[in-house]
Amino acid sequence: QVQLVESGGGLVQAGGSLRLSCAASGRTFSSYAMGWFRQAPGKEREFVAAIRWSGGMPRYADSVEGRFTISRDNAKNTLYLQMNSLKPEDTAVYYCAAEKGGAVVTIPSFYDYWGQGTRVTVSS
Repeated sequence: QVQLVESGGGLVQAGGSLRLSCAASGRTFSSYAMGWFRQAPGKEREFVAAIRWSGGMPRYADSVEGRFTISRDNAKNTLYLQMNSLKPEDTAVYYCAAEKGGAVVTIPSFYDYWGQGTRVTVSS
């Protein structure tokens, strides 16, 4: 069992930066692939970024490629999402998720554990 708690969301102006963190409990965190998803009001949850257990093979949605960076620190059981050059369309609730099989996938239903989300609002 893994419990995930996101933090770091907030209000930022367009062009600004935020770093999201996801603290995980459980000794098997380091074996899971991890991902970030987001959900804007009235929209479906969408993939943002994912990373393998080793920290390799980061994968990004086209909409955030070059602006966002996913990383993890297995010693601290923490996943990060550095978000730069933020745009109003990045406004959403951001969720971290864990995938037991270790695969870097973009489909939400493949993930086994989810956090409660942290809200990011980007003003124009």
